[in-house]
Amino acid sequence: MDEADLPAEPDLDAMAQGARIMANEPHGVYRAMRDVMPAVEFVDTPAGRMGIICHRRDIEEAFRHPEVFASTEAVDLSNVRPLIPLNIDPPDHKKYRKLLDPLFAPRAVARLERPVADLANSLMDAFEGQDEIDFGPAFSVPLPSQVFLTLLGLPLDELPTFLAMKDGIIRPERVVGVHSGHPDARAHQQATARSIYEYFDRVLDERAQEPRDDLVTHFLAAEIDGDRLSREEILDISFLFLIAGLDTVTASLDCMFAFLARHPDHRRQIVADPSLIPAAVEELLRYETPVIGVPRKAVQDTLLGGCPVPRGAQVTLLLGSGNTDDVEFGDGDTVRFDRDPNRHMAFGGGVHRCLGSHLARLELRVALREWHKRHPDYHVAPGAELDFTTGIRSIDRFPLVLRSGDLSG
Repeated sequence: MDEADLPAEPDLDAMAQGARIMANEPHGVYRAMRDVMPAVEFVDTPAGRMGIICHRRDIEEAFRHPEVFASTEAVDLSNVRPLIPLNIDPPDHKKYRKLLDPLFAPRAVARLERPVADLANSLMDAFEGQDEIDFGPAFSVPLPSQVFLTLLGLPLDELPTFLAMKDGIIRPERVVGVHSGHPDARAHQQATARSIYEYFDRVLDERAQEPRDDLVTHFLAAEIDGDRLSREEILDISFLFLIAGLDTVTASLDCMFAFLARHPDHRRQIVADPSLIPAAVEELLRYETPVIGVPRKAVQDTLLGGCPVPRGAQVTLLLGSGNTDDVEFGDGDTVRFDRDPNRHMAFGGGVHRCLGSHLARLELRVALREWHKRHPDYHVAPGAELDFTTGIRSIDRFPLVLRSGDLSG
């Protein structure tokens, strides 16, 4: 075989560019994919060969069968053990959710409504009178981050360190300046993972000596079926909490406010009738799905929608596409705050449905309510282009012009 017969190396830069297009202009990409793709289409990605699942019915089928499409080993964040409960499949998954679910149940998070509202207003007080802000550092980053750090009992003044840890795991390419499949990006992710384990090791030592009213202390005393959590189990829970708690709600706020800033008619609806806000949150989670897709690994040979999926194959369930699939929604590319029912999958599905969904919903509802009381009109700064990150759609720089009390434009 001569060189001309060898398979071409995948163009990782082109793949990364394709991922950026999906992050910034997802709806056209989703529709085009659903129009031409079968149930499973295998493509090259910066992370390797991946099966893409974009139709709603097939995504639901995969979620229903964790014994086939497993979460174990599907997510590699340079963690040394499975993250709990994300990487744990049934039957062990159930015992961890039995411990963790009550901490984030609706009644448990309801007590946070007033503190979240106070925090939102405190953040807005800090830019009172300014005509333009960068929405991320001014609001969408500190709001959910401070809520979650308070729950974990971690110091708020170390937020920059925690954000660097989070980005070093989820977006190492942002730091090293190369695509996520590059060895330098992988090395940075691994170094960051080690720093997270080391940080929480120190925190656990401190809490063992001086217990506090926080989740880390709670885990030290928690039991599952009569057995205390091991230190490794607490580290694996804390690792996941840090990554998830500091990113997904920020991304959701970025997605929602970017849409409302660009669509004044929809913004006017919730200003005129704040009772629409809970439904608006659900509809914007559906339409602007912040977590584009979730990975799974086939642990046996199977068929999905008539397409063969070999044992060991990595697949991505494209939540954003499933959330705009006309087979489910009829008018999936239309934003309607009166949509009922709204069976979106922004929080995933099946046994691994997002543990923190109730807390996220509360934060998003409160943020939209309190913000629009004080800032009913705003728009993206003229000439600015919003650039969404890949994978989880947050915005690095989000210049927002504020025009308090003016709904003319």
